[in-house]
Amino acid sequence: MNNNIIGYLVTTLATALGLLIVDLAVPGVNIANFPAAMLAAVAVGGVNSTIRPVLSLLSLPINFLSLGLFSLVVNGLCFWLASLFVPGFTVSGLLAFILGPVILSFASTFLNNYFAEKKIGRQSPSLTSNS
Repeated sequence: MNNNIIGYLVTTLATALGLLIVDLAVPGVNIANFPAAMLAAVAVGGVNSTIRPVLSLLSLPINFLSLGLFSLVVNGLCFWLASLFVPGFTVSGLLAFILGPVILSFASTFLNNYFAEKKIGRQSPSLTSNS
């Protein structure tokens, strides 16, 4: 169980760092400081795990007709919705709405893969073995 908590914290950290990259790269996305980025990472994760599946299901016909491009709108809506819950995190403008989640996805995936490669957030096999 402890390993799951550490994994969640590492994923949240990677998302927060990704959000800071988005803040630098995308005009219209503003994050006040690192604590706001951590809270925003939790909010993005919460919105993506609760509201996004419902929106994706409801928008399935439109997504089908647009050959998947409407998913960018769903992602942008979830990104903007997460910003409503966190003081110090704002998303304004169409560019931030569409490009912000795309850059966040690339940045957080890169950071999560980096942390996994360095085995950060996972216990070593010698600590988990009971022999």
